[in-house]
Amino acid sequence: MTNLNDAINDLSSDDVKVRKEAIESLVGTTDEEAIEPLIKATTDENAQVRFKAAEILGSMGDVAVDKLIEEFENAEGKDKRFLAFALKETEDKKVIPYFVKATEDEDFGVRKVAVRSLGELQADDELDCIAKCLEDEDWGVRLAAIQALGDLATDESIKLIKDARKTEEDKDFKKSCNKAIKKAQKRQKAKASGEAVVKVIPMSTIKEMEKTNPQKAIKEYERYVDAKQTKDAPYKRLCILYRKANDYDNEVRVIETAIEVFDGTKKQDYFKKRLAKLK
Repeated sequence: MTNLNDAINDLSSDDVKVRKEAIESLVGTTDEEAIEPLIKATTDENAQVRFKAAEILGSMGDVAVDKLIEEFENAEGKDKRFLAFALKETEDKKVIPYFVKATEDEDFGVRKVAVRSLGELQADDELDCIAKCLEDEDWGVRLAAIQALGDLATDESIKLIKDARKTEEDKDFKKSCNKAIKKAQKRQKAKASGEAVVKVIPMSTIKEMEKTNPQKAIKEYERYVDAKQTKDAPYKRLCILYRKANDYDNEVRVIETAIEVFDGTKKQDYFKKRLAKLK
């Protein structure tokens, strides 16, 4: 297994195969030494290396977010695109003001990620900023604004989508508007009934993710736990990942949450037995 220093050095190799192997070996790292080399890798000539570097940085969370913000503020053009993606992946609300500013960036790719991120981060106070992106010259930015408004799922955001649908002639854009409205209305109903509104991806996708990016897989399984969903598989998979990472406290936390969620059912027995073994 490649050690940290070797992987960092290999990111500067002239051989793209070596750089790809190096970036794969850094998946799951939270070491601060890797932050600057990974930031540099977001401008690699190879798209796979750029994307993976951004994904790793986003998964590092708090340890990398301040440095990412600093680099994002100083970057220009295409170099900002993957930094924007990395910032989005941190899911840290402190990045919202920087995305607001980035909706006016010269690069359409940066503007697109920025406005989409405002929706995913539930930046309700930035409705006007998102709405302004509906007038962007780039079709992709306008579409991202529609998706962001759908994420906000308010009466005001839905109205903006409907207004945009009326003025747009492109059929695919109109279809995207319809999809965003349905998503927003579904979220509104969930909120009204007291349900937790959490974006989750399919379990099969997360299980595959465990092989390539266990840290991101943990984050995705945690969404199921946060929503207290009644499938036991996410809780079990999450416990396994925390066990492999020797993270006793988080494994216990997940088990105790599962015991609460599955109270009075047979599923609860598995977690009670596991908790007893741990204690």
